[in-house]
Amino acid sequence: MDNATVIDLAREALIITLMVSGPILVIALGIGLLIGIVQAATSINEATLSFIPKLFGVGLSLVIFGSWQISVLTDYVRGVFERIPGLFS
Repeated sequence: MDNATVIDLAREALIITLMVSGPILVIALGIGLLIGIVQAATSINEATLSFIPKLFGVGLSLVIFGSWQISVLTDYVRGVFERIPGLFS
């Protein structure tokens, strides 16, 4: 196994991680930003106010994107397992 193969596997893993976690993180960020703007406009300084909307948004995004995320992850793991015999020869 050479350095190029290791770098390629690491690059693919990082790209898959960003693809899978991206939708959930963007939705949580958007909800947090929206709640933060509302809190700033109304002078409500409650730190736990954004927890329930974020929890609901993340849960909803998992329902929407969950099957796609699982299929991307299983395709990546299958590809890694298929490459194993050629890695050490």
